[in-house]
Amino acid sequence: MGIKGDGIDVTVPSDARVYDWLLGGSINFHSDRRAAERLLQIAPTSRQLVLSNRWFLQRVVHTLAAEYGVRQFLDYGCGLPLGDNLHQVAQRVDPASRIVYVDKDPIVIAYGRESLDENDRTALVRADMTDTDAVFGHPAALDLIHPDEPTAVLFAAVLHCLPDEQDPAELIRQVTARLAPGSFVVVSELVSDDAGVRSGVTELMNRQVPRHWGRVREKREVRSYFDGLEIEPPGLVDVTDWRPVSDLQQRQRSRELTAFGGLARVP
Repeated sequence: MGIKGDGIDVTVPSDARVYDWLLGGSINFHSDRRAAERLLQIAPTSRQLVLSNRWFLQRVVHTLAAEYGVRQFLDYGCGLPLGDNLHQVAQRVDPASRIVYVDKDPIVIAYGRESLDENDRTALVRADMTDTDAVFGHPAALDLIHPDEPTAVLFAAVLHCLPDEQDPAELIRQVTARLAPGSFVVVSELVSDDAGVRSGVTELMNRQVPRHWGRVREKREVRSYFDGLEIEPPGLVDVTDWRPVSDLQQRQRSRELTAFGGLARVP
């Protein structure tokens, strides 16, 4: 029997909780661990993948805050709170930085709000990331995201959760249309050059995660998300190679799957 109430059934894996387990977190259940173990059978370096993506998120947020002067962030599909979260990275640069997290997983909402209770410059919005009106029209977003200032919007390890009919490229176009010129978009998405890995991981995750997980895509598809945007150096890359700061991070390189993406400016 699952836990009922607020849409929670812990017998069904959650992509956020699978990610949490792969990163060594504790907010996961037997179903999530079983799903992660099956993923590791197809893609044995998945732990390195999620770790590299986590480090990329921290580097890119620090870069945006320290080098580009961004003071407001919108993080789509934020997932469960882990050490050194986006708001902590940004607020170390400037305590006045404002962050809005977006997710629809009820366990993410419960744990996330608890961890943010004492930080009045952060908020967690429960919304489907494809509902742009609901995200930007939420009272917390209206309070913290000032439309006339540059905003950094992050889609870190989340767009592969969208099936094709929800069109990640169109979602990015809808979001960037709401942003002030000089804003930024960050994307990392699971890709693979191996058709067997792409189909195997896609089939596995769609079988285990409810409501259509999406699919593993190709690099060319991710590049199309950036049409009309100005890509910042070093371009679109395996995020392990996005402005690395240590040899340790460089050595944590996945093989079967890659987190591919980068940083772009809204003209």
